[in-house]
Formats: sequence, C-alpha cells, structure tokens
Amino acid sequence: MHASLIQIAVNPDESVNSRRERAASLVVDQRGADLVVLPELWPVGAFNYTEFATEAEPLLGPTHDVMAKAAAEAGVWLHAGSFVERAEDGTLYNTSLVFSPEGRLAASYRKIHRFGFDKGEAVMMGAGEELVSVALPQTVLGLATCYDLRFPELFRGLADAGAETLVVVAGWPERRRSHWTLLAKARAVENQAFVLAVGSAGTHAEIQQAGHSIVVDPWGEVVAEAGADEQVLTVEFDPARTATVREQFPALKDRRLGLAPRR
Repeated sequence: MHASLIQIAVNPDESVNSRRERAASLVVDQRGADLVVLPELWPVGAFNYTEFATEAEPLLGPTHDVMAKAAAEAGVWLHAGSFVERAEDGTLYNTSLVFSPEGRLAASYRKIHRFGFDKGEAVMMGAGEELVSVALPQTVLGLATCYDLRFPELFRGLADAGAETLVVVAGWPERRRSHWTLLAKARAVENQAFVLAVGSAGTHAEIQQAGHSIVVDPWGEVVAEAGADEQVLTVEFDPARTATVREQFPALKDRRLGLAPRR
C-alpha cells in the first residue's frame, strides 16, 4: 500500500482560501497513491483559536468541496485532515473528512478529546461521541485527531472495531515533539497496528509546529519519518503485517480488563 502524508505548513501570511487550493494541488500531485492524508485544522491552524468562529463552515462547505474534487481528480482515498465545522445548532467541532477515490464522502469524525484544559479548543468546541473507522480495499482505517493520541482507550476501541491501520492527524507543537513520537509508537505496539501520524509544519498563532510525521509498524518499528518543514512523506507498507503480528504474538487475546462481563 502506498501512502502519502502531506505535512503542509500553516503560516499567517497565507489566506485560508489560498491554502485550500494549495492543499488540493498537493493532493492531486499524489496520483498513484492508495491513501493521502493531510493534518489537523490545516485551513486555519490548530492553535489559531481567535479565527475558529470566523473560519467555521458547514460539513458540506468549501473544504469538503475542494477536497472531494481533489480526491476524485487524483483517484485516491483521501483523509483530508480536519477543519472547523459549524453544526446546524451552531456548535463548533474539530471534524475530519475521508473521501473515496470517486470523491464521495466516506466518513466524518468529530474529535472526541479537545485540547486546552480551560481554554481554546476545550471550551470553544463540542466533543465528538463516536469512534469512526473506514474500510478501504487494503485495510480498515481507525480515525483519531491530535490530543486523542494521549488516550489509549480510544485506540483500543478502534482496534476492537476492526481497525488495522490507525491514522492520527495533528497540529502538534514542537515543544512536545518527544511525546508525539513516543505515543505514536506506543499506540502501534499496544494495538499491534500500523500508525500513520501526520502533523503540520509552520507556526500557528506563534506556536511552532513539530512536523515529524511518522509511520510506525505493528511491532513498533519506524517505517518512515519526516523532518520539521513542509514536505510529502511517502511510504510503502504491507497492511497484511498487522494480521501477521497479531497471529505470531497474540497479546490482544490475553486481555483481562476492559472486556464485556461474562454471564
């Protein structure tokens, strides 16, 4: 399976509309890939809280339209990262979109764990409530966003639901980059699944982004890792390795906690 992780830079001197078009062009350039992934909140910037309400859009708004067209033109499965969604009741959500190679919206995921403690996203946005996975021809994707990475129960729930490849889109800050790498590896090892973790580059509201998008295999080995600047990280991996690792080292079968009670 061929995946392209687009570590796009988000900088204040570029308009949202311009960045949408540039992101679409980068997606189209990945013709021949099976899966293309963009990072979290790339239209506005993950830490650019003051612009969330201004740049919020409906689920089927301009980001949806531009990304649907790009997915169809490239003929790829596209995880279009996330954007600020304004629901019909006015609530804002950090929402991810996944498109089929025909440009059809295959899934949307509202971020469950909101970052910021008592400020920013945590108080400005609603929390998602549903785990979301998407079946591709080669593998089943489990979807997560940034701060979700710190909550292992979400990923175990995705694995229990059949996810074999865990995709994490993020706007992770440079000052906590060591956590990014550590947690990506941990989620891969404990769920015996591939992890594709895609961050952004540049600076959001004076917060330097970590970049360093990373692909980790089900044994915890790093398959590929990006640097700090904008780039497209391309990787070839065999999704069948998830089943092989789970069969050869069947740790998930030995779980005692978090299981439904026996009657």
